[in-house]
Amino acid sequence: MPHALVITPTYNEIENIEAIIDAALSQPTPFHMLIVDDGSPDGTGEVVRKMQAKYNTSEKRLHLLERKGKLGLGTAYIDGFRFGLREGYQYFLEMDADFSHDPKDLNRLLAACATDGADMSIGSRYVTGVNVVNWPMGRVLMSYCASMYVRFITGMNIQDTTAGFVCYRREVLETIDLDGIHFVGYAFQIEMKFTAWKFGFKLVEVPIIFTDRTRGQSKMSTRIFREAFLGVIQMKVWSWFRKYVRKK
Repeated sequence: MPHALVITPTYNEIENIEAIIDAALSQPTPFHMLIVDDGSPDGTGEVVRKMQAKYNTSEKRLHLLERKGKLGLGTAYIDGFRFGLREGYQYFLEMDADFSHDPKDLNRLLAACATDGADMSIGSRYVTGVNVVNWPMGRVLMSYCASMYVRFITGMNIQDTTAGFVCYRREVLETIDLDGIHFVGYAFQIEMKFTAWKFGFKLVEVPIIFTDRTRGQSKMSTRIFREAFLGVIQMKVWSWFRKYVRKK
């Protein structure tokens, strides 16, 4: 079976963390999971430590990386990627902790890479229409229009460019200079897709239904949207001065 690591950043997710771990690690695919916790004052990390006794009996399936303070979504994933690369994982999946991403869809994202030949699979809210539940119309329009804007600036034929439910082959993360990834919010997700696309990797979209969180607080902010809007232009300009050559 593919050796696949699910990476989930957390900050104050005590209301969701136990259930999301159980859901991810009970899938037909024997996923491993890494929680990257940014010093949650609500005790999220302590819950994960207690759950390790349940899942780390015959093999270590549940890992915890604790960081000091809120360092950003992008750096959490990059730290998670580095951990997984050191540990020899072959597939890396990003998933939120709040059940906006259905853990059952982890199997479909992995299959797109491990079986169907994609280098990066994207859980897409928009590839078959607008598949979003419980978002106000204003936020749906903002997200959809953001993806249109990114497609226009970058030239990528990806319907859901800001998606955060993603699977990578190991080769993608070994090729991308993780130290050269600049952004930490929505723009991080865009930059990772754009960089993989520029290197010539095969990106595919897997349709999902995105459901807004029902417990805990969203981490979205106007600063994150502003970073994404301006960051796309910066990213495009930077790409004019960079060579994208994959090692043979």
